[in-house]
Amino acid sequence: MKKCIPELYGSLVFNDKIMKNKLPGDVYKALRKTIETGSHLELDVANAVAVAMKEWAVENGATHFTHWFQPMTGITAEKHDSFINPAGNGEIIMDFSGKELVKGEPDASSFPSGGLRATFEARGYTAWDPTSPAFIKDGTLCIPTAFCSYSGEVLDKKTPLLRSMEAINKEALRVLKLFGNEDVTRVYSTVGPEQEYFLVDKQLFNSRNDLKFCGRTLFGAPAPKGQEMDDHYFGALRPRVSAFMKELDEELWKFGIPAKTKHNEVAPSQHELAVVYTTANLAADNNQLTMEVMKRTAEKHGLVCLLHEKPYEGINGSGKHNNWSLSTNTGVNLLDPDREPAKNLQFMLFLAATMKAVDVYGDLLRVSVATAGNDHRLGGNEAPPAIVSMFIGDDLASVLDIIEADAESEAKETVTMTAGPKVLPHFVKDTTDRNRTSPFAFTGNKFEFRMPGSSLSVSGPNVILNTAVADSLGAFADRLEKVPAGKLEEEIHTLLKEVIRAHRRIVFNGNGYTEDWVKEAGRRGLFNLPACADAFPCFIAEKNIALFTKHHVFTREEIFSRYEIMQENYVKTINIEAKTMCSMMYKTFLPSLLSYIETIAEATEKMKKVLPSAPVISQEKLLSTLARLYTSISEMTEELKSAIASADSIGDSMEKVRYFNYTVLAKMNGLRSFVDEAEALIPESFLTYPTYDKLLFSI
Repeated sequence: MKKCIPELYGSLVFNDKIMKNKLPGDVYKALRKTIETGSHLELDVANAVAVAMKEWAVENGATHFTHWFQPMTGITAEKHDSFINPAGNGEIIMDFSGKELVKGEPDASSFPSGGLRATFEARGYTAWDPTSPAFIKDGTLCIPTAFCSYSGEVLDKKTPLLRSMEAINKEALRVLKLFGNEDVTRVYSTVGPEQEYFLVDKQLFNSRNDLKFCGRTLFGAPAPKGQEMDDHYFGALRPRVSAFMKELDEELWKFGIPAKTKHNEVAPSQHELAVVYTTANLAADNNQLTMEVMKRTAEKHGLVCLLHEKPYEGINGSGKHNNWSLSTNTGVNLLDPDREPAKNLQFMLFLAATMKAVDVYGDLLRVSVATAGNDHRLGGNEAPPAIVSMFIGDDLASVLDIIEADAESEAKETVTMTAGPKVLPHFVKDTTDRNRTSPFAFTGNKFEFRMPGSSLSVSGPNVILNTAVADSLGAFADRLEKVPAGKLEEEIHTLLKEVIRAHRRIVFNGNGYTEDWVKEAGRRGLFNLPACADAFPCFIAEKNIALFTKHHVFTREEIFSRYEIMQENYVKTINIEAKTMCSMMYKTFLPSLLSYIETIAEATEKMKKVLPSAPVISQEKLLSTLARLYTSISEMTEELKSAIASADSIGDSMEKVRYFNYTVLAKMNGLRSFVDEAEALIPESFLTYPTYDKLLFSI
């Protein structure tokens, strides 16, 4: 009998309910203390947890365990070991120790390290993260872990996120204590990612090498219909898509991932999944697992899930909106303004801290989302521009005016919306609109960071947000802790005015797509980093190195290792795309184009012989156009091939990034324009690959 949703939810997770049932009382309390306060976990507690975890896993069909970690590849990694241990006489026992739970030893030399590890320095360690529950996947107990090298350098995405969460917890608690919040012992950064993606028929996917090797189409004439009719967004789900989404929900619920919202997105074959927010660490783990489950579930339905930021030219790409806030262990959302935000000094301090952080470290926020794929998406009329700014809405903007002018604030009356017909219910109007052109928008009680790309781990952006806001809060606390209690409110007002005057330039509530905004942002001195080649060097700016090292999020060596990995990933991505494009030109497109030219030429000659007086001007004009395109495509393919080869002689990593960004990619775009023009003239019977018509409208 099929389980109901409450029984299904979390059935594959070693969650709090299971721990409470399986663990001795003292062990459970010790583990909860570690999870809630970050205190050290003793080995005897780990041993007891390991026994209970193994028993539960075996009861649920698991035969192996793995330390599930997130190296700097953008995906997860796992090495599987069975619970089996020989017991003599040809028998075995199922065993799992506390030592095996808390520590693993994967090879650290074969993952990206940015020079932290040489090939011969192979030993690495994984360490259990008790704050993220273990789960069962495909008969294996998966234990979320951090990953470091033999000498202790951080080689993963989880550890910096945990460090940044510690930093913001420490500094936020200092500020909260100024307001007498003695019952608050923990502050968490919370995240709710919205995941956009495309679905494509698997057979069609397998017929295009660019989709297989690059995750995006490198060329393709637009279909006669795109998204211009606005009929796909929130449209009725097609049966095949609905079946996929239904199974996806159920699979995610089994892992305790609170999948909440699903719908068609703007572009044809584009969709979105949103989850309920949770702590940043767990949200990051859940999102990595979500992307894996999405791909696996799609395969079952004869589909492929595309997570590239721009699979198709001419229509919207896919992002991953990062909804970020701060919450206390007492259940208070620190970014909830209440009805009179100007009088809510605690909220205003946290808002001011965020404003300052986004202004000072806007370059780091841009770097955190800088990938080859996302460069195609940012700045289009589908995603925020590459200029980092903050939207707070008219109501909060007026609050800034009030504080800056020392004016008296009044509670804003709630507005009731009436839709006209009496039968329709009345409802309360929100205090702020939604600005889709803003990279960083306040949406009522959280900020929506809209710049991350769909394939990105949310760890990176949240490391930056947590650390930058922690730095602002720490500076506020340093100043306010010295003030006598009777003068505190006055000093907070003074501080808020100073922050608003110094950093209000980051606030922009208008249309981020206009050229006027680009000019205005330049006048304001905001960061405008349109491409990875512009953004990457900001990561190693001295002010940013100082930020990371001050809050113990990265060491200087770890910063430069990640800088090197960014560059390597970009160069390798564009290099693979360029080589794939050349291959497809030589092996498929140019032969197809030549075959069509020959067919038309032969048909024209036959017509001239049979009907010497028949007009063939149209055929000759088409032949001339196709011949011109064939020559241009051939020549530009050769130029692209030479450009790829020339990159080998470039030694400097950043110079190579710029070369691929401004030279190789430019040649690819130039070649594409001719290929797309030619494709539009060729009958599908001559093409060996599916066109946009089929890719976008086949499911």
